[in-house]
Amino acid sequence: MNGARVVVIGGGLAGITAALECADRGATVTLLEARGRLGGAAYSFTRHGIHADNGQHVFLRCCTGYRELLDRIGAAECVTMQSQLEIAVLSPGGRGAWLRRSSLPAPFHLVGAIARYPLLSPRQRLSVARAIFKLSRLDPDAADVDQRSFGDWLREQRQDVQAREAVWSLIERPTLNLKPEDASLAQVAQVFQTGLLQDAVAGDIGHARVPLSKIHDDASRRALASAGVTVLLRHAAAAIEPAGDGYRVAMSASGAFEADAVVLAVPPERAVGLVPSSAGLDPEVGARLGRSPIVNLHIVYDRPVLDVPFVAVVGSPVQWVFDRTQSGGLEAGQYLVVSLSAADDECNATVQELQARFLPAMAAVLPAARAATVSTFFVTREHSATFRAGPGTRAWRPETRTRLPGLVLAGAWTDTGWPATMEGAVRSGHAAAREAMQIARRPAAGLSAHGQRAEGDAEGTPEALRAVPAAAGTRLSEGGP
Repeated sequence: MNGARVVVIGGGLAGITAALECADRGATVTLLEARGRLGGAAYSFTRHGIHADNGQHVFLRCCTGYRELLDRIGAAECVTMQSQLEIAVLSPGGRGAWLRRSSLPAPFHLVGAIARYPLLSPRQRLSVARAIFKLSRLDPDAADVDQRSFGDWLREQRQDVQAREAVWSLIERPTLNLKPEDASLAQVAQVFQTGLLQDAVAGDIGHARVPLSKIHDDASRRALASAGVTVLLRHAAAAIEPAGDGYRVAMSASGAFEADAVVLAVPPERAVGLVPSSAGLDPEVGARLGRSPIVNLHIVYDRPVLDVPFVAVVGSPVQWVFDRTQSGGLEAGQYLVVSLSAADDECNATVQELQARFLPAMAAVLPAARAATVSTFFVTREHSATFRAGPGTRAWRPETRTRLPGLVLAGAWTDTGWPATMEGAVRSGHAAAREAMQIARRPAAGLSAHGQRAEGDAEGTPEALRAVPAAAGTRLSEGGP
C-alpha cells in the first residue's frame, strides 16, 4: 500500500489523527484546512493579554485514543491527569462536598462517594445508588434504549430535582452538552459505564496545562511535518469528484488534488456540500443531528478566589469553573473560566446581561470573590459546539465508509458510539484511516513521500498543486507557517 495518495480534508483532531495514521502506514498524505490553524473546535486565542481557550476541553483516563494522540504528537507533558478522581462540588451558601473514588475495584470504588455525599439525604443517596446499578445494566447499543429520554428514565427511577442536579446533571450535562430531558438514554449509559462504572480509574480527569493551540496546532504541525504530511492551511475544498480509480478534490480558489482515497473530516453540513450524491450521505444529516451551544465566561479577579484547579457547582446558574491562571499567562490575580453547557439561553444574552447574572452567582459560591474586583470579563460562544445526542440520534450518525469506496467520513458526529468529545473525534480519525488505507488502490505515480515530484520537476512542486496560488497556503515545517 506504500505510495497510495490520501487527501484529508479538515485539520481538527479527526483529520490530524487520520493524516498521521495514513502517513504511518506508508501513504503520501496531503491535509487541507480552510482556516489558518489546526485544532478544529479545540483551540486558543489571545484577548486582553490573556491566552484563552475557546472552551474547557477536559478528558478522562478512559479517553485512550486522545491520550495516545498526545503521545504521538509529543504533547503528553502539556497535560495533567488526576491520580485519583476527585471533584469539589459547591453550592450557594457555602455548602460543599467532594466526590472521590476509592482504590476499590469498580463499581465499589464509588460506594463511599455516594454514601457520604452531604448534598443528598440518606434516602436520596440510596435511590441514586439503585439507579446507578440499573444504568450499568443497560445496553448502550440497543435501539430501544437510544429512543428513550434520559429525563424520562430518571423520573421512572424516582430521582428528584435535588438528585438530578447534585449527581446526574453534574456529569451528564457537560459530557453530552444537553439537559437530561433532551439526552438519549443510550448515550448517557455509554458515558457512565465507560467513564465511571466499568473501570475504577476510567473517570480520572485530565486537562491541558498550556493553551490548547500549543497542543492541537503547534505540536500537531511538528508531528505531521515529521511524518511527511503536506499541510496546507487556508486551502478550502469545493467539491470531491470520482476520477478514474480515485478522486479529484477541487479547490475553492483554483486547482485540484488527485487522490486514491479521501478522508472528509469536516462538520456534517460541510460534508454534505462536498460529496457527490452517489456517496449516499443524507443531505439532511446536519439538521437531523442538530446542534447544541457552549458558552464560556472568562473572568479575571484581582486576587485568588478559588483554591482548587476546578469545581462543579449545583443549585446555581454556574456549572463548572476552571482556574486557567497559569495557562493564561496571568502574572497577578486569578483567571477563572465558567463553562456553561447546553447554553441555549446564554447564547442569546448580552455580555452585560451575563455579567449581571453570573458575577453575583460566583460570589454566592466563592466567598473570596465577594471582596475581589473583576478587572476583565469577556464571553466566548460556540453556537454549534456539538451535535445533539438526543433520543434516536444514533440512527442518523453515519458510518465511516460511504457508498463510494475510498471516500470516508471522520468527525465526532459520525457513529463512534461516543458523544461529541475529543475522544470521539480521534477514534473517528483512526477508523477513517483504516478504511481509507484498505480501499486505496493505486500508487502515487512519481510522487515522493513528501508529496514532491521525485524526478523531472525542477521546482519540486506536485503537478496537482501548480494551479493553486502560492499565497493560498504554506508548506509547513517545524515552527509554523
